Amino acid sequence: MSGVRVLVGTHKGAFILTSSAKRDRWEVSGPHFAGWEIYHLKGSPVNPDRLYASQSTGWFGQIIQRSEDGGQTWTPAGNQFVYQGTPGTHQWYDGTPHPWEFKRVWQLEPSLTDPDAVYAGVEDAGLFRSNDCGQTWEELSGLRSVKGDLWQPGAGGMCLHTILLDPHDPDRIFIAISAAGVFRTDDGGKTWRAANRGLMINNELPDPEPEVGFCVHNIAWHAARPQVLFMQKHWDVMRSDNRGDSWYEISGNLPSDFGFPIAVHAHEPDTIYVVPIKSDSEHYPPDGKLRVYRSRSGGNEWEALTKGLPQKDCYVNVLRSALAVDTLDSCGIYFGTTGGQVYASADSGDNWQPIVSHLPAVLSVEVQTLP
Repeated sequence: MSGVRVLVGTHKGAFILTSSAKRDRWEVSGPHFAGWEIYHLKGSPVNPDRLYASQSTGWFGQIIQRSEDGGQTWTPAGNQFVYQGTPGTHQWYDGTPHPWEFKRVWQLEPSLTDPDAVYAGVEDAGLFRSNDCGQTWEELSGLRSVKGDLWQPGAGGMCLHTILLDPHDPDRIFIAISAAGVFRTDDGGKTWRAANRGLMINNELPDPEPEVGFCVHNIAWHAARPQVLFMQKHWDVMRSDNRGDSWYEISGNLPSDFGFPIAVHAHEPDTIYVVPIKSDSEHYPPDGKLRVYRSRSGGNEWEALTKGLPQKDCYVNVLRSALAVDTLDSCGIYFGTTGGQVYASADSGDNWQPIVSHLPAVLSVEVQTLP
């Protein structure tokens, strides 16, 4: 492998960081789309120089951008995200009915096999697919039939923020929505079912075992073992060994089981990473110490990774899409903070260094391992 490309979305533009396989020196390109919120950037696994970016502002709305040269130049793609049929309503914060309204794209997930296909997860929660490199978009509307009228936004909105494409079954997709839960399709998105059994809700609801209504912050898996999923929830770190049919808690000895991102080591399916923060109202590391926690046993037993990270007076947050891994050996781990730092570890988390330190608040981090 010749190098690594780190794609960073921030509150005020996109940045592209590149390095050789040694990962010891980094070049920074950007800001691209200066002044715009870039919720997510992602490259195609089939065509690594084809990148997509979700660009948004409160003034000018949403724009999808596409690059064919690894981010050197960009062209606006299609931007029509129209819910199919009569969308109806979902629940608002106060429980009243509220019409479905498209606001922005939170997640872009290019196909694992088709260089022209890409999925988009949007707010208000919906899943869209494009078969022409993002020029036109069609909703997979069967998702909203799974009690979509009962979905309710979390504090950050009702966003479809995570899309997992099964590398062994092109018809199987998992998505996660805040604050509705996890959903799975086995037929390419025609029909869906909730995959939330075993999750807990911290407030009282009329239904003691609701099918939807769970504030899932992120889900992850290892490509070689997609039947095992890991979840960072609004309180609780969870695991499923049966493709989401049931979940159980693996928070173990974490100092806090509240957080946003979760990731799996590229070569070790039982090695997982989380970044705990103090609580749902105090979005900063416990004790002001920035620590990534690693479990090498699939959960329950966790170790703090601190070498090279600030262990005093640190009050940044790491958002749900701001943690990623590369596929080099040894596996590289990367995360960005709301303080504008991007940290990298070239040895699976044992040692860390800031590869850039003064960006705007980081919203997302993705990594490409380049041939």
